[in-house]
Amino acid sequence: MTGENPLVRFIACPRCDKTPLERTQKRFVCTACKTQFPEIGGIPWLFADPDVALGEWRNRLHFSLQQLSHESQRLKRELTEKDLRALTHRRLELQRKATDEHRKSLQQILAPIDIQSMQVSYESHLALRTRLPIDQGLNTYYANVHRDWAWGAQENDASLKQVLGVLHENGEVHAGDTLVLGAGACRLAYDLHRANHSGQTVAVDFNPLLLLIASKIIGGASLELYEFPIAPRSLDDFAVLRTLSAPEVAGPDLRLVLADVLRPPFAPKSFATIVTPWLIDIIDEDLPLFAARINHLLKPGGRWVNFGSLAFDSPERSRRYSPQEVLEVVRESGFSATNIAEASIPYMCSPASCHGRRETVFTFCASKEKDTKPPGRYKALPDWIVLGNEPVPLLRSFETQALSTKIYSFIMSLIDGKRSIVDMALLLEKQQLMTRKEAEPAIRNFLTRMYDDSRRNSGF
Repeated sequence: MTGENPLVRFIACPRCDKTPLERTQKRFVCTACKTQFPEIGGIPWLFADPDVALGEWRNRLHFSLQQLSHESQRLKRELTEKDLRALTHRRLELQRKATDEHRKSLQQILAPIDIQSMQVSYESHLALRTRLPIDQGLNTYYANVHRDWAWGAQENDASLKQVLGVLHENGEVHAGDTLVLGAGACRLAYDLHRANHSGQTVAVDFNPLLLLIASKIIGGASLELYEFPIAPRSLDDFAVLRTLSAPEVAGPDLRLVLADVLRPPFAPKSFATIVTPWLIDIIDEDLPLFAARINHLLKPGGRWVNFGSLAFDSPERSRRYSPQEVLEVVRESGFSATNIAEASIPYMCSPASCHGRRETVFTFCASKEKDTKPPGRYKALPDWIVLGNEPVPLLRSFETQALSTKIYSFIMSLIDGKRSIVDMALLLEKQQLMTRKEAEPAIRNFLTRMYDDSRRNSGF
């Protein structure tokens, strides 16, 4: 059973780094740490803590589907309002119908996640937020699905042109075995695979919705999904039913993997080419550490191709790198940057939206000249959270948050439909939490945020 899947020769255990993994009954199994990694919709689920990651995604996606239900109910209520303009009624009815159909379509696509068995309430989801990045849900990069597989030929061609421009050798692309980290909806990985004259392509992302959609499409299926543009051009563009499809079936040498790019489940020196599209400036890990991970996975002489913007937004100013600093980090990480390009290309220019723009992208191809020391395993959380048997440190931020939570909880307890903001401020002063003069604007600000959240139906 071990040799039936070509992925076996690339994969290492994301939990303990042992290789190779065994494959049996649609699972990869690490014989060293005994961890079992399932398949979700035929896609290997190779997270270091597979059960925890699956639970988090189930919670996140279940909550997102509940949000769609709440949005549909809100639209129904608005449709009953008096004196609605005929055009407004038509638009709201379009959105309500599309929202209901969209939810049903996503439920079918997400069936392998087994969301339907969950019974967690909407309010519980709001209270118990999962560990995934707060912006990751059904809507995160959902528009990219339509760009990749419906209307985005110009953008897809421009992206491919930039990557091929730094990879070309004698007019052809021989990238060998290629890894695409942060592949999203996978159009660039698909196009690169078709252009590559040698080797297999492995596309990795940690968003199951994106890869489940991509898996169906590159396998030859057509999907009908609604697009919900940010800035619709017309009334009918508020919800547009698109047909998503690929030019041709990708074939067996393009493989999808669900995993965390900061804990890549691959053996050292497995790939001839690694591509990081729109990735290095949005991950949590500092660039020098991530560059060392890339080095560790590349064969001697292998190439690292980076494509996308360099909009680093770390809380630490020292990690908001300029292009010159990026290239310096690349060189310090055992690479020589041979081909460098910068271009302005269209970005998310949906024909149904006024929101499209042009984006300046920075592309480089760096060849691995020497091995560097492999970095330690990435840890998203400290051991006192993961293991649970160490003292929780009394961090300054925790003390601040504890006081804020105490005040907010007290304010919440005072909301009874009778007390005014002035009344609440007097009670906070009596509890010696703050003076009345301080309390009134603080309560007003807190209630304003609560009111805004309730109107937006906000959550994940």
